[in-house]
Amino acid sequence: MATEPATRVESPSSATGTATLQAVTVTATRREESLQKVPVAVTVVDGEQLERDNRNGVAAIAQQVPTLNFRTGASNKDTSLFVRGVGTISTSPGVEPTVATVVDGVVYGRPGQATLDLLDLERIEVLRGPQGTLFGKNASAGVLNVITREPTEETHGYIDQSWYTGNESRTRFGIGGSLIPDTLKGSLTTLFGTYDGNVHNKANGQEVNGYNHKGIRGKLEFTPNDDVKLTLIGDYMQSHDDTPNGVISQSLTPAFANALLPVRASSDNRDLVSDYRSHVDDINKGLSAQLDWNLGDYTLTSITAWRGWNNTQYQDGDRLANITAAFPGTEDKGDLDYNQYSQELRLASPKGQFLEYVGGLFYMHGKDEETYRRTLVTPTATHTGIADYSTTNDSYAVFGETTLNFTSAFRGIAGLRWTHDDLEYDHRRVSTSATTVSGIQPGTSSSGSVEEDGWSGRLGVQYDLSDSVMAYLTYSRGYKGPAYNVFFNMQPRDTGALKPETSNNWELGLKASAWDNRLTTNLAIFHSEYDNYQANFYDTVAGQVVTRLINAGSVSTEGVEADYALQVTRQFKVSGALTYTKARIDEFSCPVGAAASCNVNGKPLPYSPDWKSYIRADYSIPLDNGLDIELGTDYSWQSEVQYDISQNPDTKQGAYGIWNASVALADYSNGWRVALLAKNLTDKSYSPLLASGSGYIYRAVPRDDERYFGVQLRKDF
Repeated sequence: MATEPATRVESPSSATGTATLQAVTVTATRREESLQKVPVAVTVVDGEQLERDNRNGVAAIAQQVPTLNFRTGASNKDTSLFVRGVGTISTSPGVEPTVATVVDGVVYGRPGQATLDLLDLERIEVLRGPQGTLFGKNASAGVLNVITREPTEETHGYIDQSWYTGNESRTRFGIGGSLIPDTLKGSLTTLFGTYDGNVHNKANGQEVNGYNHKGIRGKLEFTPNDDVKLTLIGDYMQSHDDTPNGVISQSLTPAFANALLPVRASSDNRDLVSDYRSHVDDINKGLSAQLDWNLGDYTLTSITAWRGWNNTQYQDGDRLANITAAFPGTEDKGDLDYNQYSQELRLASPKGQFLEYVGGLFYMHGKDEETYRRTLVTPTATHTGIADYSTTNDSYAVFGETTLNFTSAFRGIAGLRWTHDDLEYDHRRVSTSATTVSGIQPGTSSSGSVEEDGWSGRLGVQYDLSDSVMAYLTYSRGYKGPAYNVFFNMQPRDTGALKPETSNNWELGLKASAWDNRLTTNLAIFHSEYDNYQANFYDTVAGQVVTRLINAGSVSTEGVEADYALQVTRQFKVSGALTYTKARIDEFSCPVGAAASCNVNGKPLPYSPDWKSYIRADYSIPLDNGLDIELGTDYSWQSEVQYDISQNPDTKQGAYGIWNASVALADYSNGWRVALLAKNLTDKSYSPLLASGSGYIYRAVPRDDERYFGVQLRKDF
């Protein structure tokens, strides 16, 4: 599905032109190609449309992309992405994501790095299925490929101001253009965003679940001649979020229900009582240099990058305000310092030859250092545990993918990647108690290292049934490297390395255009099998329910994905997508001493509804005075979803749909636009996360958990 802003009418006379869909270009094969010609299942989301819809980060686009799901958390450190029902749920720095995030060619080593506001977006490409050949080992389920806007030659600036109910304000400012004609151009974008939140803490009267974000992103593009282009990018995002560590949705015991008063648990509860404020301070920053050098008809690309991530989280582990013998207080503080360095070299052959290829080398070094402190407060004593742990990961790869043009209509595809991983960890915990107390294990220390080699690749054929219809059949092999379950309460049983996760995927796709390029329809049928699936399973450690990372066994996912876009008239466009995904546990490997039931074979994978859909309609009305009225509406729906791999019946979210709408008045000739937005028009409460605690179920509260409205003003100059 390619979603774009509503068609813009520059003048009344232009309305007589032929209505066609805008061509969409993607880089899913590491070179620019038409979306309708690339033999990969890809969803493209337009960056400008995301900004207009108040969808400002990765989490927000899950409603718009049915094949994508997102696990939220009290800290962005605890988040993860799922594609076709498969993702990794873990806060351990010793495991990498199953869905890779790539921003302007730079692979992000930790999933939490990519969940904050994204600045100056051109588009987001969601690549479905294993993409390990060209995008790396942590792409065994898919890739989120983020492309930011290139600087323009012409000087251009804008200011965008938005206000929303709940005292949310967002300000974006950008400017760019030529610094040295035909040689150097640049752009600079800034963001300031604040939101009070939509959760009320009855212990102190404060509103929480809000944010305070500010960031800047700069890009320089240097072209000394026609054969060389050097792009330098720098970004810095500082974020403060006071997302609560779960709002109680169900009390499982009368004692906890009484301790929770005056808050009453319910499925749409947005109140809490907390004496220790859960919040996160986060800094995400990076520098990259991309050199594109034309060597005759060949193109050599080098991407050198550094990224830094500093995250401090504070969490109220007991989720209560009053300390009693039955419900002691638990206060957590975690500090994370992560740095990664990466280097990629790629050589792309010229297009139009019998043999076309992209090949290269990749190296990445990641170092994570964390300190986690837990304080247990009882009416008679205070206990403290502190864990210092670190992980170091070095990854080396050689890769290449070729296209063999047997005829003008028939092509073969072959790709292969070899990856070598070196992973090591070090862990030390000290405790004021020599024995186990609630939530704190006694002191211990351990370290370990592991090396693994892995192969990933792709084989397939592609055939043009006509000038406007293309079919492809591919087999893909995915690989995700070894892992360690490194966390605060790590025990001797957790010191062994997890085996690499591998996947095999078969996909049949069809891409078609019709009605003079006014209609595009894409279809993909897939079947994937995962071995040594790395997943979290609920267990009890030191009297508290925790998630324990294990090789969970084998799982599979299969289904059908369909998307479409129809330019009905020049002013009216309809687009949407429908996905059926059957993601199931085939054979679960039950860990010794598990606290939850292991009778889960044949059950659904967490965060994977069987059905998801999205539909959008945009209508533009040109006025005689050069103004445009723009009407837009969208509706997303998903079936029931289970959030717990142990199949807890209390952690199911029922089917729900969210309806949004907007109306705007624009004068593009004078560079301004004003819009009114309505989000969640039916006032539907839902939970993007449900999880179990000791005697209760808690939920995450999304921004659109209730109906809200907003106004947007934009001026271009």
